[in-house]
Amino acid sequence: MTESESITEALTVLKQGGIILYPTDTIWGIGCDATNYEAVKKIYKLKQRDDSKALICLVNNYGMLEKHVDNVPNMAYTILDIAVKPTTIIYDDPAGIAENLIAEDNTLAIRVVKHKFCEKLIRYLKKPLVSTSANISGKPTPKSFKEISDEILKGVDYVVNLQNEKSQSQPSTIIKLSNSGMVKIIRE
Repeated sequence: MTESESITEALTVLKQGGIILYPTDTIWGIGCDATNYEAVKKIYKLKQRDDSKALICLVNNYGMLEKHVDNVPNMAYTILDIAVKPTTIIYDDPAGIAENLIAEDNTLAIRVVKHKFCEKLIRYLKKPLVSTSANISGKPTPKSFKEISDEILKGVDYVVNLQNEKSQSQPSTIIKLSNSGMVKIIRE
């Protein structure tokens, strides 16, 4: 299957409120339309994860980031511009996102992707995409496609059939940036 066929299939599933398994700029991810409350619930259920544990959202550019965060601190652009590996930033006051994605302290983790497939998928969806590791909560994060459990493979509505042998084992750096100017590294 070609990349454009995979994007078309994934978009169909996402627009119908389904969940997908797809390669990201870090690890294999389970995703859905980040504005769809019911789709987000499906991911929490599949991962057997407490919905008080927030998930990451992917956007394809700064414009989409600014649409979903009321006030992007200037420091965020500096961090993203100098980052040498994928970097997720936790922002205050997210907007236009499914409520069950927003943490109890009214924050949301967002990464601007630089992965060709993800960037195109988000551009055509015109909405942020949820991204969470392709494992049941508490189980090890798969380092390659072949390490993803049958439970996850059977639990999603569509598996993107690209780069199945590519190892993508590094999760992103996570930094919390508050509107007050506080910067905290959560995961390097």
